[in-house]
Amino acid sequence: MLAGVVSTPALMPKGAMSVALLSPDEPAWWPHLKTMPEWQDGQPDPVDRWSARVLSQIAGNCGGTAILPSDGPPYAPFYSWALESGRCHSSPVRLLVHAEAGLFISFRGAIALPFCVALPALASPCLSCVDRPCLTACPAAALGAEGYDVPACHSFLDRPEGADCLTGGCRVRRACPVGKGRRDPSQSAHHMRYFHK
Repeated sequence: MLAGVVSTPALMPKGAMSVALLSPDEPAWWPHLKTMPEWQDGQPDPVDRWSARVLSQIAGNCGGTAILPSDGPPYAPFYSWALESGRCHSSPVRLLVHAEAGLFISFRGAIALPFCVALPALASPCLSCVDRPCLTACPAAALGAEGYDVPACHSFLDRPEGADCLTGGCRVRRACPVGKGRRDPSQSAHHMRYFHK
């Protein structure tokens, strides 16, 4: 899914006129990924390897350069790009939020393009969210309006009561009304295993 485009000169890689941010088209992406060779070969990091292959192909087809979140250091400024695109916003819990993906917005990569592309901005879904369930969803009180306490999150995940977060994904992300039902729990469990090693 084309989740956003940045054309701000100060944020452009050398030689680029636009950066296209690519996000999984969920929920269809996860079942598709599981049929790919990178998933089935038993080697480490199937998601990153699939992303590298597919983004390189897309970039090659349009004369661009693939950029992966894991490229670095220095690492590409994905968070800044997302905000600058006008299609992602900072949520009440400071995670990125997207009008279609909610708090499940993520980027498999970006493509630096030698030409300009524009997408209209999207309003933050948080503006019309009255209950703001993301602010109270974390059972460990590790993620809220004050930001993210990563050590508290990991400590909670080490305990039996953290099992639901490990197998179903972050409760804060799941609480967002926009993203409900977009992500397969097995996908969240996969990412949580990499996060909480």
